[in-house]
Amino acid sequence: MSSSWKNRLSLFGESHGPGIGVVLNGLPPGFFVDWAEVSSEMRRRAPDRSKLSTERVETDSVEILSGLFQGRTTGSPLCALIRNLDTRSDDYAEIRDKPRPGHSDYPAFVRGGGFNDYRGGGHFSGRLTAPLVFAGALVRQILRERGVSIGAHIQRIRGVTDNSFATADLSPQLFAALSAEFLPVLNKAIRPALERVILEARAAGDSVGGVVECAILGLAPGLGAPFFDSVESALASLFFAVPAVKGVSFGLGFALAERLGSESNDAYYFDENGRVRTRTNNCGGLLGGLTTGMPLVCSVAVKPTASIARPQETVDLRQGTAAVLAVRGRHDPCIVPRVVPVLESVAALAIWDLMEGGGG
Repeated sequence: MSSSWKNRLSLFGESHGPGIGVVLNGLPPGFFVDWAEVSSEMRRRAPDRSKLSTERVETDSVEILSGLFQGRTTGSPLCALIRNLDTRSDDYAEIRDKPRPGHSDYPAFVRGGGFNDYRGGGHFSGRLTAPLVFAGALVRQILRERGVSIGAHIQRIRGVTDNSFATADLSPQLFAALSAEFLPVLNKAIRPALERVILEARAAGDSVGGVVECAILGLAPGLGAPFFDSVESALASLFFAVPAVKGVSFGLGFALAERLGSESNDAYYFDENGRVRTRTNNCGGLLGGLTTGMPLVCSVAVKPTASIARPQETVDLRQGTAAVLAVRGRHDPCIVPRVVPVLESVAALAIWDLMEGGGG
């Protein structure tokens, strides 16, 4: 069982093991890493130390084992380690035999022949998104030098809906402002309502999911390839690598299925600088697997956290009987806010790989 992506990246570790990490290949030699920016991205993924997220607190300090010398990349594989410091493995004793509904416990048990590390989900845990954010933080610095910027916001959580990127004045400055908030939204007036639905779910021993909208600026037209190496394929493959992601769409996505061609086609025109642009961006800046030069816009659906305190039906794998499970431990009532920087990071990895020619 491998957790490698092309020749670019490999993840290692388990949620409650000594540590987790990543090996990243293909970084250019001599690139100076802004560690303040890396630390900022790692804090975005971390719990905000309120009732809106888990009580597990990890520093997520990154130790570089190889690939960096005197502050600059060497061009060799960069290996980074993040130690796990705040584990409570006893909280997971019951799920060894009683898999959590909605979690990977059962298929992981089968895939691993019963030898899987079940504590906190082991290698299948969302904890493994921390090294993904680290890798994305490095690559985003490289992309920024090429004029590419990435941002995301919470589009919807249980009926509370934010404004759309389609009506916003997209800019790196807007993305920076969003990244400074634990609940990044365009319409700040909805934050109290978002907090309320998350806290209500927590009080009920339950959880909620949501949708994140992501945008990428600065992509020249023509990036990508038709069919199997399309930009959509590259992005979707990494979005779906993030635990809890269950849906991805581009532009208006499924809403286009209800429209006429005359309503969905994006009409071309020349702007004041002579560039070809489109009047609308219904297709999200992508046609035929290629970028059009318009902002790339996509939406990602995130399911509710599987670990909840409410009693649920399950089975006892050891006894071969029906069972009931109420999950103990520290879990997010809603992982959507913490998924935002993860999705930005994997989007950066996908775009970087495409710009470098695919990494295969």
